[in-house]
Amino acid sequence: MAHDSVKLYSAIYVALLVAATLNFALFETSFVEFTYAQALGGTLVIATVKTLLIVAYFQHLKWENRSLTYLMGLALALTMLLMAAATYSIS
Repeated sequence: MAHDSVKLYSAIYVALLVAATLNFALFETSFVEFTYAQALGGTLVIATVKTLLIVAYFQHLKWENRSLTYLMGLALALTMLLMAAATYSIS
């Protein structure tokens, strides 16, 4: 593994660690008071950033063909659609 790759993966790892720590420090403790909607929104934003970093770098999707990236996006969209349909049918 090239030295640049080790530096890149180390930086991504540190970014993920900082994001997880930030999520805990801001939204899981009573250090700063947030409303439920603010805490939920902040948690979802941080989780989305972490997911994109993991998919792009650790699962190497950034270096794959765009068609594979679009296929993964389609799979995600269909999964969200099924989850929304299941949520609607439960309530």
